[in-house]
Amino acid sequence: MIRTAAEFVRLRQSENLEEQSKASREPAEIETWLEIIDKHPELKIWVAHNKTIQIEILEILSDDIDPIVRETVARKRKISDTIFDKLSQDTDENVRYALMWNTKISADKIKKIKVDDSEWLKMKLAERLENKEQYETKN
Repeated sequence: MIRTAAEFVRLRQSENLEEQSKASREPAEIETWLEIIDKHPELKIWVAHNKTIQIEILEILSDDIDPIVRETVARKRKISDTIFDKLSQDTDENVRYALMWNTKISADKIKKIKVDDSEWLKMKLAERLENKEQYETKN
């Protein structure tokens, strides 16, 4: 378990790949994540990458000003309906694209992602739905 913000920073910035990996898979208390977000905003994307991250932290990060942080949240398999609804209308089309390719999102939900402001996203939505149908037919 990651016990402090300082420990997470040390693990994440280590040159040792095993320590970096530990930063991605070890749990931490919500208070620790909040301290990292507050005192080390440059590491927010790595907080979002953590496999054990609590949904409450993902909800905070889904509102982040940095679209790369929001993209990372959009790719998380355990996002809530609230996070999906928010990111499906995100102002950044790359966030919506990342959400579109989240493997846990159903075809019905994918169809709810806002694409009417982007020809590129409309095309990617059609590709994604075709890909998802082919995958589901095989399995």
